[in-house]
Amino acid sequence: MDWQATTVDGKAGLSEVLSWLNKVGADVNRLWGDGAGAEAVLTAIVNHATALVPGALISVYTYDAAQHSFAPLLTGGHTGRDAEQAWPGAMAHRAVEQVSVILSYDNSGPPASSDVGGPAVACLPLVIGKDVIGVLCVSLPEARHFSDVELLLLTNIATQAATALHFAGAFTGVQRDLARKADELRRLRHAGLLISSRTRLDDTLVAILQMALEVTEAKYGIFRLVDKEGKNLITRAIAGERLGRPATEALPINATSIMGLVAKQRQPVCIPDVHANPWSRIYYPLDHSLDMRSELAVPLIGASGRLEGVLNLESPVVGAFNEEDSHLLQALATQAVIAIQEVRLLDALQETTERLLTQPLQQVLDHLVELACDLLNAGASAIWTLQGEQLILSASSGGHVRGDNLSLHGSLTGQAILSRGPVTSEDVRVDPRFSWPSLARAQGWKQALVVPLLASDGEAVGAFSVYSTETQAAQVTTSDWEKKVLMILAHYAALAVRHAADQSALRAAEEQRVAAETFAAMGDIAANLLHRLNNKIGTIPVRIEGIQDKSRATVASDAYLAANLEEIGRSAREAMDTVRDSLLHLQTTQLGPVRITECLDEALAHAHLPDTVQVTTAGLPDLPPVLAGQRGLTLVFANLLENAADAMSGTGRIDISGHADQTVVEIEVRDSGPGIDPALHERIFELDYSGRRGSRSGKLGFGLWWVKTWMTRLGGAIVVQSDGRRGTCFRLRLPRAEVT
Repeated sequence: MDWQATTVDGKAGLSEVLSWLNKVGADVNRLWGDGAGAEAVLTAIVNHATALVPGALISVYTYDAAQHSFAPLLTGGHTGRDAEQAWPGAMAHRAVEQVSVILSYDNSGPPASSDVGGPAVACLPLVIGKDVIGVLCVSLPEARHFSDVELLLLTNIATQAATALHFAGAFTGVQRDLARKADELRRLRHAGLLISSRTRLDDTLVAILQMALEVTEAKYGIFRLVDKEGKNLITRAIAGERLGRPATEALPINATSIMGLVAKQRQPVCIPDVHANPWSRIYYPLDHSLDMRSELAVPLIGASGRLEGVLNLESPVVGAFNEEDSHLLQALATQAVIAIQEVRLLDALQETTERLLTQPLQQVLDHLVELACDLLNAGASAIWTLQGEQLILSASSGGHVRGDNLSLHGSLTGQAILSRGPVTSEDVRVDPRFSWPSLARAQGWKQALVVPLLASDGEAVGAFSVYSTETQAAQVTTSDWEKKVLMILAHYAALAVRHAADQSALRAAEEQRVAAETFAAMGDIAANLLHRLNNKIGTIPVRIEGIQDKSRATVASDAYLAANLEEIGRSAREAMDTVRDSLLHLQTTQLGPVRITECLDEALAHAHLPDTVQVTTAGLPDLPPVLAGQRGLTLVFANLLENAADAMSGTGRIDISGHADQTVVEIEVRDSGPGIDPALHERIFELDYSGRRGSRSGKLGFGLWWVKTWMTRLGGAIVVQSDGRRGTCFRLRLPRAEVT
C-alpha cells in the first residue's frame, strides 16, 4: 500500500494521520492524568473517532461472556440516527467469536431492518489479552468502502476504547472491593467494641458468636474450647434461632468430626455441602432437629501458636459461605482469641487478688504456679525466692522438689534476676545454664521461659519459670503475650512474697511489743510477789529459831521435832532462793554485744547434763557478737539443753552449730530424741502448754514460752523443725551487734 498517497477523507496525508493519532493518545493520557473517569475517556475516544469519519454513527457495547450478551454503553456521531440504528446484530457476535474486524457493505445484511443502518458497517472487537470485553460499531452515512487507513485508525481507536473499558471494570471492581473491605472493617471494629465491653468469658463468647452470625449471615454457630488436658473440645457458647436439641457433647481433637479435624490440622475449612463426601462421614450436627447443609469452621490460634478452640458456623443453605466469609471469620477469630486470653487473665488475676489478701503465702504461690501452666499451656512451672546468693524453690507444679536450690550466678533462673528481664531457652535438656538436664529429659521439658520477681521498689525477690514439653513447644512459640502474662503473674508473686514479709515483720513487731509489755507487767508482779513471799516465807526461819531457843530442852529431847524444824527452815530458805532466781528471768535486761560461745559455756555449766548426753559444736567461735543480754541468752541455751536432755531421757547427742550473714546470726540446737509432732510446733511455745515430761526440781516451769518471748524482745526469733520421728532442731535468729 502507498501510505503517502492514502488519505482519510481524500484530503489528509499519512503525516497528518500520525499527527492525529498522537493527538488522540495525548488527549487520552491527559484525561487519565487529570483523574478523569473511564466514561470521560471513552467519550473523548468516540469524539475523536467521529472526527476521523465525519457523519459516521459510532457506538460502544460491553460484552458479558457468561451470558453471551451485549449492552450499549456510549454512542456518538451522526445526530440524525440513534444508537439503535448502529446495532450490527449478528456482526457483533461474529466479531467476538472470530476476534477480528467484521465488515459489511450489504444494506440488507446485519442491520435489524432494511431501512436501518447504512451501506457500510464495521464491527471491531475490544480485546484485552485473550478476552473480548466489548465491540466498537461504526456505520457510514454513504455507500462507500472503509479505506485501509480508516480501518487502521479505527483499530487504534478500538484498542484505546478496550483499555478504557478494562480500566473502568477494574476500577469498579476495586471500588466494590474497597466498599466491601470498609464494611468488613466497620463490622470488625464494631465486633471489637462489643467484645472488649464484656468482662466474663461466657458473655464474651456469646458476643463473638452473635457478631460472627451477623458478619457472615450464618444462621447458627457454636464455640468449643480446648480442655485443660488438650484432648477434647468443650462447648462454651452456642447461638441460633429455634435451636431444639443442640449437640454440646465434648468432641475429641481428631478426624472423627469436622471441628475436631479443624483443631487437629489447625486449618480452616469451608464446606459447601456437608451431605457430600467425605464430609458426610464426619459431620457432627450442631442441632439434631435441624437440617444443616453448609459449614464454615476456623481454629482459634493465639499469637504464640497455642490452640484455644474452634469457631463453627452452619447454614441450611447449600454453598452459604465463600472464601471471603472464611477470611472474615478468621479475622474475627483473631480478635476472639485476644478477648478470650484477656478475659481468662482478668478472671485469674481477680481470683489471685482475693487469695493474696486472704490466704497464706504458700497457698498463693501454689495457686500461681498452677495458673501459669493453665494460662500459658505449659507442662510445669516453678517459683524461686532469693535468699542471699541462692535461689530456693518455694512452689512448683511438678518436676522440681520444694527446697531445691541453685546459684544466682551462672544459672538460667539466676540470669533472669540479674538481667531484670525475661530469659528463654529453646532446649533446657542441652542448655548449660539449666541445672537439671536429667530432670528435663525425665519430665519431657524442652522450652523454658523465666522472668524475675520484681517488687514495687525494683528489688528482685525471686524468679518465675515455666517449662513446655516437646509436644507443646512444637505448637507454641514464646511470644510477647506469654512474656507479658508471666511477668504479670510474677508481679503478683512478688507482691505475695513482700506481703508475707511485711506481715511477718508486723507480727514480729507486735510480738516484740507484747513481749515487752508482758515482761514489764511480769516484772512488777515478780517484785510484788517477791516482797510478799519474803514477808510470809521469810519469817519461817526466824520463827523456827525462836522455837529452838525457847524450847531448847523439848527440841533436844525429841529428835523427830528437831529434824522437822530443821527441814522446814531449810525448805523455806531454798524456796526463797528458787523464787528469787526464777523471777530474775522477768527483770529488764541491759542489751549489748554478747559472744555466743561465752553464753553456751555458762549454759553447759548451769545445765549439769549427764555424762550420757554428748554435746558437739561447730562454727561458733567464728560467729560475730549478737545483740542480747548475757544472762538471758545463757538461760535460753540452758533451757534448750535441759529440754533436749529430757526429750532423750538422759541419753543421746546434741549438736550446736551456727552461721551469720550481714544482719543476722543463726544458731541451730539439734538433738537425737524422738522429735516433736508437727501439730505441736506452735503449742509448745504457749505458756500453759502441759505436754512436758515433768517439772524439774527448783524450776517455776516458764520453759519455751519464756525462751520465745525473750527472743522476741530482742528482735530475734525461734522456730522448731521436726518430723515427729527423728530428732528436733530449734533454730534461733538474733540480730548482729554493731561493734565499734
